[in-house]
Amino acid sequence: MTQTLPDAPLFAQALGPAALAGLARRAEAVAIPLGALLAGLAAFSLFLAALGHSPAAFYALVWRAGFGTGFSWENTLSRAAPLLLAALCVALPARLGLVVIGGEGAIALGGLAAAVAAGIGGPLAPALMALAAMAAGALWIGAVGWLRHARGVNETISS
Repeated sequence: MTQTLPDAPLFAQALGPAALAGLARRAEAVAIPLGALLAGLAAFSLFLAALGHSPAAFYALVWRAGFGTGFSWENTLSRAAPLLLAALCVALPARLGLVVIGGEGAIALGGLAAAVAAGIGGPLAPALMALAAMAAGALWIGAVGWLRHARGVNETISS
């Protein structure tokens, strides 16, 4: 006994043009950065090979150094956290069309404020350090916003 199924509509007809356009945009948003990463890895591999070194051995070493042990994971994450916060400091204003490049200053002032707050000591010291760091960074970047709003100073210059 054979069973016949009705002809299935084509994929494009089933989803519709708007859904396909959205799918294409999402695929492009992934494919372009991934292609750039692979092109960079390939170019650096050629450079390593020209110097007489094994690209595979180098990339294995980089992987082990960044993610091979618990300590390397901890080290990678502790170094990545401030960079992600600085990226957030740039990304949020960029959504508004602003160019703020003062993330490193906010991190430095936040670290200084946390070090000062650490001198207080006690069981609340970590919380006070975090609050002091956030307040100092917010004041630094907030001053940039205030200068832009009140005085018309370009945020790229003032940050």
